[in-house]
Amino acid sequence: MCSIVGLQGRVKADDIVKMLKTSKYRGPDSSGLFLDEIYTDIDLDEFSDDKEYPIAFGHNLLSIYDLNDRVSEMQPVSNGNLTLVFNGEIYNFKTITNLLSKVGVQKEILSDAEALLYLIDCYNKDDLIKAIQMAIRLVDGDYAFAVWDGENLALARDPLGVKPLFYAQNDEMKGFASTRQSLKEVGFEKIETLKPEHILFNWNDIAPTQAIYEKVFEGDVAKIDKMLKLSVAKRIDGLSEVGVIFSGGLDSSYIALLLKEISENIPLKITLYAVGAEGSKDVEAAIYASKFLNLDLKICEVTEELVREALPEVVKAIGDDNLMKVGVGLTTYFATKMVAEDGLKVAFSGQGADELFGGYKRYLQSFVDGTLNYDLRVDMSNMYHVNLERDDACSMLNGVELRLPFLDKSLVELVLNIQDNKKIVSMHDDVRKSILRKLAFEEGLDYEIAYRPKKAAQYGTGIDKILRKKIIKDTDISQYL
Repeated sequence: MCSIVGLQGRVKADDIVKMLKTSKYRGPDSSGLFLDEIYTDIDLDEFSDDKEYPIAFGHNLLSIYDLNDRVSEMQPVSNGNLTLVFNGEIYNFKTITNLLSKVGVQKEILSDAEALLYLIDCYNKDDLIKAIQMAIRLVDGDYAFAVWDGENLALARDPLGVKPLFYAQNDEMKGFASTRQSLKEVGFEKIETLKPEHILFNWNDIAPTQAIYEKVFEGDVAKIDKMLKLSVAKRIDGLSEVGVIFSGGLDSSYIALLLKEISENIPLKITLYAVGAEGSKDVEAAIYASKFLNLDLKICEVTEELVREALPEVVKAIGDDNLMKVGVGLTTYFATKMVAEDGLKVAFSGQGADELFGGYKRYLQSFVDGTLNYDLRVDMSNMYHVNLERDDACSMLNGVELRLPFLDKSLVELVLNIQDNKKIVSMHDDVRKSILRKLAFEEGLDYEIAYRPKKAAQYGTGIDKILRKKIIKDTDISQYL
């Protein structure tokens, strides 16, 4: 996870530096610029340039990998034909690099950004859009990136919008960034979100021919457990230690169980991180589940004082004062703060399981109306601005990248096309997510964990109660926007 920024028009280098400073928390390990040439590992406080440029890119690096022959390389990257800035992860990195070597790319490629750069370049025959489309068909990952060929600029975002990307225009410039605040910093007011699986080519939106949630085929229930295991496994490549944002419920416990199984074959340290007020349901469940899994658990005991202290930063980061969003955002913030304090940069989350398998109570009415699978597709297509951008913003305040196994593209395609009566079995199904619960129980979770009823994070942690009964009585949190 990193921060990318860019401007096109009459660009002052100092403006790009301002944007990078605003989002430095997303990538504290190094910063780089593309102006008339590439500058890497610069000191943002020392760098100064009063010249104007037609285009400029910036990048803040969060260095993650500590194993194997893969690195988190400084950016921007260029091969003379293309220049690229990239935020995200390519999970089939080895497959891509093997392919590139077979088609004659001689350079040793060690980073995701370079792998994508050379892959696009292989397909680029005077048609950058087609080259990007061909390249991302082969890429399995979560990403947002910008690429420049000397004449054309293209921005692209992954199929589900796991990684954020915003853009804006005014009379003088056009710009993009990983955060809204970076764009606000240089005077942009109307800021838009690039939709998942879309390409913005020379500032014109190009929609996909068929979005992931529109595909229709028959799903195979028997493949879900295997595909979820693969999704977890490829998200730990190059890592020796990970955290899990942990509530003790089905989703986070299933992920923790699969990580533990993997750790029996490779060196991998797993730590669970729970958040909640004293005596909260999530803390109680997390303690029980951690003992069952025999994994280390760390707990942030939430108090009114902690919430008041974190509120300004969290509300500003998510750009919304909706209490539900703020409550969930605070949960992610407190959990990843513990992760960061332990020196970790990656945490797993169960985000997406409820939208994929029908976990929310409102889906009972969808089941009754016969619209469950349609409603799940709609919710999956809107996750990027409802949940994912919020979670990304709050975790990156602590320099922690979230990895979301339930939002693996192949798994999503499969599960969205499984019959609705395998997700919710009847109008009286109070726990819902029947397939996932059954698979988790068969995989080894005990009944109490696998069939624990769903409780939203802001309620299970007790944070919503603190916000409503103590904070908003004397504090207008919209002041933090």
